[in-house]
Amino acid sequence: MDTGILLLRLLAGLLVAGHGVQKISSHLGGKGLEGGTREFRADGFRGGVLTALAAGGGQIGSGLLLAAGLLTPLAATGTIGVMTVALTVKWHNGLWVQNDGYEYPLVLIGTAAALAATGPGDWSLDAALGLTPYPLWWAAVALVAGLGSGLLTRLVLHRPTAPGTAAHSEA
Repeated sequence: MDTGILLLRLLAGLLVAGHGVQKISSHLGGKGLEGGTREFRADGFRGGVLTALAAGGGQIGSGLLLAAGLLTPLAATGTIGVMTVALTVKWHNGLWVQNDGYEYPLVLIGTAAALAATGPGDWSLDAALGLTPYPLWWAAVALVAGLGSGLLTRLVLHRPTAPGTAAHSEA
């Protein structure tokens, strides 16, 4: 079981972190901070550079923590939060990713919630530091706080757009 949890943590965590790197740099196929800023503005978000830096930094930090199995409930909360924002951007396209839907952010939200519920496994920094096992209620806290922070971010930073003018870009 620990091998499976390790693989899941590494896959999800490194993908989330890599996605954040793309938001703020030209590494991993990113368009640099300027491109990340344009992307958020095209999606109707306020804040420009600060929004791109916060989103990219949140993805990098939560992804690396998740991959390392360090402070797993916090890592899950951050992942759920940033992916909830992405889900809200893609919501109008429906579920399936081939239509630019929210399938991928939903899978990452579910993965982070599952890791908060199972814990990071024995092959993790949490285990090495004696922080595990986390009580199961931490999974509920991570899910509620992550969803709440993502929805609050959307509410505070997203500018309403006129019907038919919404951008169809990734968050």
